[in-house]
Amino acid sequence: MLKRKMIRKIIISTSALFALFLLYLIPTSDKNDELDVSQNLEYVNLEVETNSIYLLDNFNYLGKTEVVVNSETTEEKIKELVEVLINGGNGENKIPNGFRSILPSETKILSIKVEENLVKIDFSKDILNINKDLEEKMIEALVYTITSIDGIDKVVIYVEGDILTKLPQTNTNLPSTLDRNFGINKTYEFTKTDDINQVTIYYLNKHNDNYYYVPVTKYLNDNRDKIKIIIDELTSTNTYNTNLLSYLSSNTELLAIEEQPDILELTFNSYIFSDVDNKDILEEVVYTICLSVKDNYDVKEVVIKNEDEEVLKTVLNTIE
Repeated sequence: MLKRKMIRKIIISTSALFALFLLYLIPTSDKNDELDVSQNLEYVNLEVETNSIYLLDNFNYLGKTEVVVNSETTEEKIKELVEVLINGGNGENKIPNGFRSILPSETKILSIKVEENLVKIDFSKDILNINKDLEEKMIEALVYTITSIDGIDKVVIYVEGDILTKLPQTNTNLPSTLDRNFGINKTYEFTKTDDINQVTIYYLNKHNDNYYYVPVTKYLNDNRDKIKIIIDELTSTNTYNTNLLSYLSSNTELLAIEEQPDILELTFNSYIFSDVDNKDILEEVVYTICLSVKDNYDVKEVVIKNEDEEVLKTVLNTIE
């Protein structure tokens, strides 16, 4: 579809240029007549739009990657993204190297309805033919992919008209309305069932030379502020798994936290910088922190400071 649109624009522009060239070559009967030709030509826009999607990587994590989208409406965009999640579906050719889809083959999207920030999506019963080991990740992939679209926060999954309230194989209960509080790539590190804190932390992983982000939702007995847990995990010399990486220096310290309406201010020591003289922060460090904040805090901006000096401000809705 994208190639067809681009080819059509190129043909139109080329034809217009050729016609204009011919007009200049045609002689006129009156030498005093001036040829008045409009030269307003359509410029070809080769920019493409992408959207985040969560696909299985080679380590069975759901990783955040990008795919090209051609749709204009929210409903069309949701359909286009979910089709990439279907094994052998129409969007399979968009899957980047190192990733694979998760929804069972033959799964069909019966309807999609958007109500403000809520999406209701109805599938054929083929979606129930999911492997037991992947049924929870399937829901995670749907929720995180659909809520990556700007303005969408919640998802209700239907199967042939009925709300999916249980996982297909284990019959584990599901909330009727799902959001990112459902978690992703879950790990359980608690020793008692009370005072459990849920924190989602973004790490790095790579396929060949391409890096991507992997969110991990941890359940642990730790009642500290979530941002303190996030920074401690990202600075740990022993990351959650040897396949997951963090470029945040182990000497980095979070010195102060200030949460204002829509803004989270974080003050670090100088080890936050990859270059202290120029006060540069690695893009990978910024993204792991800001993506983690976005999934754990209801704020719109993250401000990173050093010695009371603002060194970086990130608007969170631009990083998805």
